[in-house]
Amino acid sequence: MLTIIYFYDTASMDVDNIPKPISDALNELVYFDDEQITDILVRKRNLNDDLRLTNPSDTLTEGFVRGSEFLYIVIKAAPNQGVI
Repeated sequence: MLTIIYFYDTASMDVDNIPKPISDALNELVYFDDEQITDILVRKRNLNDDLRLTNPSDTLTEGFVRGSEFLYIVIKAAPNQGVI
């Protein structure tokens, strides 16, 4: 499962344009081929909004500390494929 959160500060891109270049770039780095991805969750959030973090990872915290737009990408095992 590929999860991408795009944190932006001014102009944002369409959420449907975000995953393809990222999944392609991770080929042979994180997985053999992006064909292995069965689930994708993509979100975009404005850094100027009142965002609340609960138990953020060190990497996510670092992104906020930098204060400019960033991508937060997580790859993990997909949920049970037999459950829709």
